Amino acid sequence: MCTLVHMGYLLLAGAIAAEVCATTAMKYSDGFSRLWPSLLTLLGYVVSFALLAQTLRTVAVGTAYAIWAGVGTAAIATIGILFLGEGMTVAKAVGIGLIIVGVVVLNLGGAH
Repeated sequence: MCTLVHMGYLLLAGAIAAEVCATTAMKYSDGFSRLWPSLLTLLGYVVSFALLAQTLRTVAVGTAYAIWAGVGTAAIATIGILFLGEGMTVAKAVGIGLIIVGVVVLNLGGAH
């Protein structure tokens, strides 16, 4: 059975996915000079913020925003490394690791 809090986290996952898609599309928008990637960027952010707003009905704002921003940042950094030819440095790997640890600590530390 899905509780309201669980539903909040499902909505948060959708918000993160939409934000990651929007940010990736922004890379291909060429400074918003290409129509379709630009429209996808706009749509992705609208969906992301709408889902994030719904998430805040059941998840604390600080927790939801930290997870949204942290997981989104780690995902975009990983996409950049794996698919967009961005380099991996020790500092970048440590930073991504710290983001993941921070999200885990937030959830284990009574964030909900």
